[in-house]
Amino acid sequence: MKRTDKVIITCAITGSIHTPTMTPHLPITPDQIAAEAIAAAEAGAAMLHLHARDPETGKPNQDPALFAQFLPRIKQSTDAILNITTGGGLGMSLEDRLAPTKKFKPEVCSMNMGSVNFNISGAAGKITEWQHDWEKPYLEMTKDFILSNTFAQIERAMTELAEQGTRYEFECYDVGHLYNLAHFVDRKMVEPPFFIQGVFGILGGIGPEPENVMHVKSTADRLFGEDYIFSALAAGKHQMRLVTQAALLGGSVRVGLEDSLYAGKGVMATSNAVQVAKIRRILEELSLNVATPAEAREMMQTKGGDNVAF
Repeated sequence: MKRTDKVIITCAITGSIHTPTMTPHLPITPDQIAAEAIAAAEAGAAMLHLHARDPETGKPNQDPALFAQFLPRIKQSTDAILNITTGGGLGMSLEDRLAPTKKFKPEVCSMNMGSVNFNISGAAGKITEWQHDWEKPYLEMTKDFILSNTFAQIERAMTELAEQGTRYEFECYDVGHLYNLAHFVDRKMVEPPFFIQGVFGILGGIGPEPENVMHVKSTADRLFGEDYIFSALAAGKHQMRLVTQAALLGGSVRVGLEDSLYAGKGVMATSNAVQVAKIRRILEELSLNVATPAEAREMMQTKGGDNVAF
């Protein structure tokens, strides 16, 4: 792993997993997403990972017109690196998933590094009354759902995005996804430094145990040497302890309402900024230094905020 004394805090603002019925604090409209992102940056997030939602129903939506309503506002109000999803929402076509990144040419976008069974159906069993008709079927269908990221799809995404200078947040839901990334590195389709986001605790991917964080990092060390930055995110209640472990190992962290709706045991997070402030406090109590956006850009070697199309 690339050695650094700075921890990059990424905040994933809304995502495509949680639904409006689960919490009143999930940002849905462009105004809410912009406000939450700006507050998260002010709390210490150097990078903001962004999805869009239908402002009426809260359903995940990759329409570039929705991203256009919040990307410029966030850019004008913060210096944070803006990172657009190419995962989109569950069941979307690759064309739809790539559309916002192709249009806006951000500094960073996510890049899922392999297909995975992605089961979030358990959340549906805990709710009896729903705000919107789409929510329950959206969750329940994941018992028979594969989040598709085939080699052909990954190659297409990398090829279509290659000319715009966008860096990737390589999301790896299992150890095999690291080997998939190594395959594309060997083919020289991507260049270092690689920002590798280990994803822990999604049913169908690698589990949320500390030993698995060690295993993912040691495997990445073997495959990529010093050519990568390690970061981690963890689902739900596992969020803070596993991302703290990643930081103690010399890596970076991701928090946000995409990954967890909580700020502590039984305590609902009222905003993304609450989670950012908490992990920042933990890091600083451990004498770890939080990266500024400028430092994160240097670490990740991004093209800079002036070279985007928004």
